[in-house]
Amino acid sequence: MKVFETKDIRNVALIGSAKAGKTTMTESMLYHGKVINRKGNVEAKNTASDYRPIELDKGNSVVSSVLHTIYDNTKINILDTPGSSDYIGELLTSLYAADTAVMTVNGANGVEVGNEIGWRYATKANIPTMFVANFMDNENVKFDELIQQLRTYFSEKVIAAQYPVNIGPDFNAIIDLVLNKMIKFDDKGVFEILDIPDEEKERAEEMQLNLIEAAAEGSEELMEKYFESETLTLDEMRQGLNLGLQSRAVFPVFVTSAKNEVGITRLMEFIKTSTPSPLESKPAKTTAGDELNYNTNEPFTAQIFKTSIESHLGEVAYMKIFSGKIQEGADVINGKTGNKERITQLYVMAGKNREKVEEAVAGDIIATIKLKDAKINTTLNEPAKSDRVVQPMEFPSPLYTTAIKAVNSSDDEKMGTFLQDIVNMDPSLELEYSKELRQIILRGMGEQHLNNVKWIFKNIHKFDIELYTAKIPYRETITRKAKSTYRHKKQSGGAGQFGEVYIMIEPFYEGKEPQKEYPIRKTDEYELKWGGKLIYNNCIVGGAIDAKFMPAILKGIMEKMEIGPLTGSYARDIVVNVYDGKMHPVDSNEVSFKIAGRMSFSDAFKKAGPQILEPIYDMVVIVPEEKMGDVMTDLQGRRAIIMGMEGEGIYQRIKAKVPLAEVAKYSTALNSLTSGRAFYTLDYAEYAPVPGDVQDKLLKEYEESLKEEES
Repeated sequence: MKVFETKDIRNVALIGSAKAGKTTMTESMLYHGKVINRKGNVEAKNTASDYRPIELDKGNSVVSSVLHTIYDNTKINILDTPGSSDYIGELLTSLYAADTAVMTVNGANGVEVGNEIGWRYATKANIPTMFVANFMDNENVKFDELIQQLRTYFSEKVIAAQYPVNIGPDFNAIIDLVLNKMIKFDDKGVFEILDIPDEEKERAEEMQLNLIEAAAEGSEELMEKYFESETLTLDEMRQGLNLGLQSRAVFPVFVTSAKNEVGITRLMEFIKTSTPSPLESKPAKTTAGDELNYNTNEPFTAQIFKTSIESHLGEVAYMKIFSGKIQEGADVINGKTGNKERITQLYVMAGKNREKVEEAVAGDIIATIKLKDAKINTTLNEPAKSDRVVQPMEFPSPLYTTAIKAVNSSDDEKMGTFLQDIVNMDPSLELEYSKELRQIILRGMGEQHLNNVKWIFKNIHKFDIELYTAKIPYRETITRKAKSTYRHKKQSGGAGQFGEVYIMIEPFYEGKEPQKEYPIRKTDEYELKWGGKLIYNNCIVGGAIDAKFMPAILKGIMEKMEIGPLTGSYARDIVVNVYDGKMHPVDSNEVSFKIAGRMSFSDAFKKAGPQILEPIYDMVVIVPEEKMGDVMTDLQGRRAIIMGMEGEGIYQRIKAKVPLAEVAKYSTALNSLTSGRAFYTLDYAEYAPVPGDVQDKLLKEYEESLKEEES
């Protein structure tokens, strides 16, 4: 395959809802670019992009596919993305690598959830965006209403660049407002350019005028030309749309029937002529603040944005080149670790198909294999700029949490290895081996997202895992002062064990004055790794307990703080005053005082108004206005405190504080309430006391769990 110059490369991400025809559109683009010889289709499960076993089984895209096609000596790299909110990570990596987002809309269904999600993240990425209204062969399409809907949901700057002539099963003609012509397609997608029919001229003139005005706003020079001549030439139109796309000042709409090959080649032509090349796109930035402007004469720098396991290839790393060029056999440096990697082979990918290349240049998207450390967000450089690190992609916090274990404990070690591989390839997953909860915790974007992990184990790795409820990381503290004494005495022949400890414990809070009841000889303050503090006061006078035993008492107390007396959760924010005790000249040792310290602390804790604390999160829910009442009612049923509401276009933004225990699986409920149209974010806020009835329930559950363990 030839090496394409940077100016002849286009990188587009196909985004939008599931069932909007993205995969079929991709297939048509590959076919017309002669990258594939025969079109597959979704129903036959033989497309270039949906080829993985999980996608064939489920019948929809689960991960993004990296593909390419050729149009008029221009290489178009295509990133075909899933449409579900569960796969946000795949969408984000694709938008990162792309220079233009192509929002695919099902013309018959109108704006769907996947379109709203795609728009939200394309806007956040500040990426040029165009629309393709697909399924114009469906007789239920109402094009004018669709345009208005797009403008209502997304932007007043959405504008038709084409409109369909004969909507329905016979759809084969488009009025192209850029070319100011009618384009008619045959059943193979080949088109002829005709004059606009008389019956369409009035409508076409009116709509083209709107498009010309939008294009003229791309620059002051074009606006002056438009004021002088009241029109723009074709080249000026293309220039204006290109500039408008770059600044997100215009969002043109094209029409297609991807299944019937109508509009696809014209879409490819527009991508070539009017969407920005890498040279016109915003530069990448390094962590040092330097800009990478896709200059092929600069040292090579690329960022891995995606990895996957492919049959017959193994682990594949997909990267976008931000500067320089790369050849097969080159040595590159990992910008973060300084480790050397060898680029043994270079591929351009077309989903399940691939083609070897000897070189690739800045702006291109390529794949390589057999890297030793091929993680997403890894920067690769040629040795001359070995310390460059491209700013990493950021991913939203996971919203759905579960605990995970192998059904057969003999598979535990294998499960851990495979889980780490899965998380490395999908950065929207988070894996935690929680010592506190004594569980392996897996977090993702939704129930479907995590169920796919279960599918992979069952069908790829051939053993079963169980997803079950994750524990909540509660905390324990006290609300008042309490005292306790414990004597540990054990005699079993020879040297015995003896230690007696008197302690007083108090709640800790910032600004608390030291107690005056007992003289404090020494204070040690400990920032606890799980949050909060322990203040340890040595108030011993007269040598009642030797100073060498004080660390042992502390160790015993700390053991009980790690497995709290109420529910086994971490304890925090406590002042411990050791004010008296007794020793034995022979039998006292560190073990004795550790046990005495632990037991006296546990007894005092239960007398000190013990309180269970729960994690509280700041939640922001973006919900369609008509669904706000249902969502508010549901939140109040989850013990949420509503902090405020404000309008956001056709949505409402609800701010609330909500206990983590009530929202571990909230994404499923919210999707059900709003048909998937609402979304939310969670950020840790604080720990707060649980209500009395909840505390009683937790205490009872913990007591029952201890009985089960004993039995």
